[in-house]
Amino acid sequence: MISQQHDAVSVENLVVQYGTVRAVGGVSFAAQAGEVTIVLGPNGAGKTSTIEVCEGFRAGASGEVRVLGLNPKSQRHLLNARMGVMLQGGGVYPSIKVGEVVRQYCTLYGKSVDPNALIETVGLSGLQNRTWRRLSGGEQQRLSLALALAARPDVAFLDEPTSGVDINGRDIIRHIIKNLANEGCAVIVATHELDEAERLADRVIIFDHGMVVANSTLDDLRSGKDEIRFRSPTRFDFVALSAHIGADVQWVADSGEYTVAGTADARRIAALSQWMADAGAQITDLRAGQQRLEDVFRRLTNEGGK
Repeated sequence: MISQQHDAVSVENLVVQYGTVRAVGGVSFAAQAGEVTIVLGPNGAGKTSTIEVCEGFRAGASGEVRVLGLNPKSQRHLLNARMGVMLQGGGVYPSIKVGEVVRQYCTLYGKSVDPNALIETVGLSGLQNRTWRRLSGGEQQRLSLALALAARPDVAFLDEPTSGVDINGRDIIRHIIKNLANEGCAVIVATHELDEAERLADRVIIFDHGMVVANSTLDDLRSGKDEIRFRSPTRFDFVALSAHIGADVQWVADSGEYTVAGTADARRIAALSQWMADAGAQITDLRAGQQRLEDVFRRLTNEGGK
């Protein structure tokens, strides 16, 4: 594995054009060895185009991209042996059997990866003779992950790895991703699943309208403000509540929650609870602390207002 002191992926001022349409407008970021970097963004935000350039599947109009110090387009033949790629669509021949395709990939990469052990790692033991088309969606995802792992990669690009996967399969995939990073691999995960992102991320990069709008560790991204969140089945005057506790109380229609921005300390929680009790308004699901990744994402991409 590569040294954890150097960027495994480096993107500088990347521009991607489709005819007259600029899909990516000069983005820069880095992903390091030994970390899980989560790439988020609404549909059409530019994240997929950017990752395809990093994988060598697409050329940028301008800018510089290096993966393990190599140009992923012109030096793809050197990069292939060290890079694992998991495509959302799978890219597997429908009639091929699980054991057959895993053995082929292990042989192709020549990294002495035991295909039977790899199949067991992704939780597909007993399905070696089943064809791709007969696998469930979650099993197909885990097989695609196995094929990426056959490279024993120094850098791995994983597209929606937990999409369509049941809870047990998700546990397996999370464990694999964490182990990859612990072994020194740079793991770049593109996903729409914010809960999964929050469970996995060391660093989060958020795209919106072809630009990077956030690039930070998960802890730093969520620590911008504390907040109190609660639900109430009772109608109440939240303007009056705001004045009483000295903080802005807002209704978030998408989540069905009220949020209180600012310090989420015990004194403010007590004042809120007492005012609600005096007003005859019930509180349910009261939580306090750091904002969630979902809230950060909505705020930065204006998803809540779309």
